[in-house]
Amino acid sequence: MLIPLGRIVTTNLVKNKNRIKNFSIRFLSSTTSKTEDTIIVENRTSYVRLIGINRPQKRNAINRETAAKLRQAFEDFDNDPEYRVAVLHGFGGTFCAGYDLEELSSVDEISIENIVTPAPMGPTWMLTSKPVIAAIDGYAVAGGFELAMWCDLRVVETTAIMGVYCRRFGVPLLDGGTVRLSRMIGHSRAMDLILTGRGINGKEAFDFGIANRLVPVGTALGQAFNLAQSLVKFPNECLRADRRSAYYATFDSTSLDDALQKEFEISKSIVAKEAIHGAKRFKEGIGKHGKFVLDKIGYDVDVTV
Repeated sequence: MLIPLGRIVTTNLVKNKNRIKNFSIRFLSSTTSKTEDTIIVENRTSYVRLIGINRPQKRNAINRETAAKLRQAFEDFDNDPEYRVAVLHGFGGTFCAGYDLEELSSVDEISIENIVTPAPMGPTWMLTSKPVIAAIDGYAVAGGFELAMWCDLRVVETTAIMGVYCRRFGVPLLDGGTVRLSRMIGHSRAMDLILTGRGINGKEAFDFGIANRLVPVGTALGQAFNLAQSLVKFPNECLRADRRSAYYATFDSTSLDDALQKEFEISKSIVAKEAIHGAKRFKEGIGKHGKFVLDKIGYDVDVTV
């Protein structure tokens, strides 16, 4: 079942209402911003988990407590075999306005290391084993921009604003912004955004290659959820292996030969697990002549496209 492309305000599956460890992360049956929880996790059908930042009064700026909750939410997602794709979004019409500068203003030099380690925004120093999609509306600036770049894919509304707004306050990029942006759009364009701190709208973000999907106002979360639905229908061990190889080639490889060898090491076991089965399905006529219907591939996800 596909959710309509408007803003999602209801959910149809609750797996767990217990609090996770010491953090007040709740699994809700309906979406609301009128809650004390700053991170809201919703388990959706079809292996998709929504993770929402809920500090609308602060434009979803992240403080130390929220960063810890956000990281914990993604660690729990990564360790839960039932869920294959996560969608990160913000409540109240804004994705994330970065780190909470009011909290930062009260920090002394002695405690600054506790703020920035590990990762001020929460999960940005970790690499999940499964895809994460950002649903971006309103502002995704400063650390919020870095959080968006941490995700695998970005579904961005036309009126969304992205940029290194922390430039004007002397706050450096500490969540991978200088690392990921250059790899994503090239050195020249990255320098434009990093040095000037200027904001770009959804259209320019799409033209630059930052946004993977450009969508109308009010539809980012629905579109991101539908994109997640499409990913979970593929053979997922193969999908994760190719994703891991791509990350290694982009950030860790020392040479072309090294990247190719790593790709082979990661993927060789997938041939027995999924590729042979897929080849047999192709031989039976599934996917031939340009006809490719995901729910007929024959894997364990039975969802109508």
